[in-house]
Amino acid sequence: MADHLLILARHPVLGQAKTRLARAIGPAAALRVYRELLARTRAAAAGVAATKTLWLAGEPPAGGPAFADWAGCAQRPQPPGDLGQRLHAAFAAAFAAGATAAVVVGTDCPELTAAHLQDAFRRLAAHADVVVGPALDGGYYLLGTRALVPDFFVDKPWSTPAVLAATLADAHRLGLRVAQLPALADVDTADDLAAWRARAAGGAATFR
Repeated sequence: MADHLLILARHPVLGQAKTRLARAIGPAAALRVYRELLARTRAAAAGVAATKTLWLAGEPPAGGPAFADWAGCAQRPQPPGDLGQRLHAAFAAAFAAGATAAVVVGTDCPELTAAHLQDAFRRLAAHADVVVGPALDGGYYLLGTRALVPDFFVDKPWSTPAVLAATLADAHRLGLRVAQLPALADVDTADDLAAWRARAAGGAATFR
């Protein structure tokens, strides 16, 4: 398929998943949340007709493969380097394999759906050179392009509220047409988790 979906994930290992969240709710609870986020990302990806690749960070858990239920997804280890270098590698591999559009997501956005992913590919096919899904924290939960754009992955203030603005500035400077999806929230902190639980429950938030 010409559409490639790239998913950056981490092996669900106690003490290595959602470390910022773990500082507030404990490693075991954070790992449970991360497994839930993985399941939601898997469900969203399952609804998209694309070549799918899981780019995995960390070491697999001792109990066996954690992603055996991700049917139809190739699995590759993330290369060393910062987030920009890892994103660049994922996009470069997709376009080298013949992609005409590539979309990357992480696993921190519980309200990401197949419809968002389908819309991203549809916009790239129709008119956009770049599609972004803005995250409410100033980053992005989705980035898609029709060609490799190395500028997007260098000299970025990763893990800060300025990442999206810096990426959009690159696109403007390069003369690329940008489409934006609805803004969604990532779950990185206890406050993020509480807000998501509140939205999901329509009121009171509880940790699980």
